[in-house]
Amino acid sequence: MAAQDIIIRPIITEKTMDGTSQKKYTFEVSKDSTKIDIARAVEELFGVKVSKVNTLHVRGRLRRQGRNEGYTRSWKKAVVTLTEGSKTIEFFESMV
Repeated sequence: MAAQDIIIRPIITEKTMDGTSQKKYTFEVSKDSTKIDIARAVEELFGVKVSKVNTLHVRGRLRRQGRNEGYTRSWKKAVVTLTEGSKTIEFFESMV
């Protein structure tokens, strides 16, 4: 699987932007990717060294609109921690 297929999009929220000071970056990743796949994809796409990857599955939530109801899609989130000597990811730095 290519690195662009593993990393779907960055997660930009207030909570995830607070983690950038500790070199923690959050991404939405493909559901079938492993921690090793995610680490390699981040290193390839952004040219940084990854020290740790934490993953979690986000379940779809029940949503209603009038009398119609359904579930939002479920997805996988990865929190990537970079090594101390590694540079920061410029994409996130431009958001701050």
